[in-house]
Parts: sequence; structure tokens; C-alpha cells
Amino acid sequence: MGKVFLIILFVSLSFSGFAQKKSEILEVLNRQQENWNKGDIETFMQDYWKSDELKFIGKNGIVKGWQATLDRYLKSYPDRATMGQLKFDIKEVDFLSKKSAWVLGQWQLTRPEKGDVGGFFTLIFKKIDGKWVIVSDHTS
Repeated sequence: MGKVFLIILFVSLSFSGFAQKKSEILEVLNRQQENWNKGDIETFMQDYWKSDELKFIGKNGIVKGWQATLDRYLKSYPDRATMGQLKFDIKEVDFLSKKSAWVLGQWQLTRPEKGDVGGFFTLIFKKIDGKWVIVSDHTS
């Protein structure tokens, strides 16, 4: 009876730990959506790994580095009309380890003046210095 209880307790704690981590990652994505919708690309970028190792993969190829990714966003979205209103639809959050996860989702920009656009993304998150950050972003 004691072993069964310990196994159930261990499994329960494991699931609650992953639920907490998933909640933390969803908070990051919610914060990103809010910052984008305020027109604040610089703050939106704070949830990316501030490293030359950051990778953004899009239809035009691979961009390496935090600053280069910020520059790409600023060039691609020069004004509020182009930025529109962002909405994420998260399809999956899966943990590769205690400190890494991948997220599959869909994005939609509502842009009355420019026409709506959208697509899909896969994000790789790592917990670095106690904070979940995006280390790789593949958006199409």
C-alpha cells in the first residue's frame, strides 16, 4: 500500500510540475501577444533569448541573433497598420526536458488597412537563468 501511494504521489507531482511549466510558457505567449498589440516590438522581443545563438526561420531563410531578429521584425512591420492585431492559437505545448519545450501554434494578424495574414509556428523554449525564453522560432 505504501509503494502505491508513493507512486501516485510522484506521478501527481510530476504532472503538476509540467502543468506549472506549461502555464508559464502560455503566460510568455500571452505577454508577447499583448506587447505586439500595443505596437511594442522591442518589448515583444524581450521573451526571445538575447543571444547571437537565437534563430528565426521564416520564408526568406534563417536569421541568426537577437538583434538581427529584432531588425527583421522592425523592417517587416514598420507601422501599426502593418502590425495589426495579433492572435495566437496554441495547438500543443510539449516538454523535451525540465528546461526545454516546443510549442506548435497558429498566428493571425487582423489588419483592416493592409489585409489579414496568418500562418503557423513552432517555437523552442529553454529555461535560462530562471526565465522561459524562445531560442528558436520557425514561422510560416
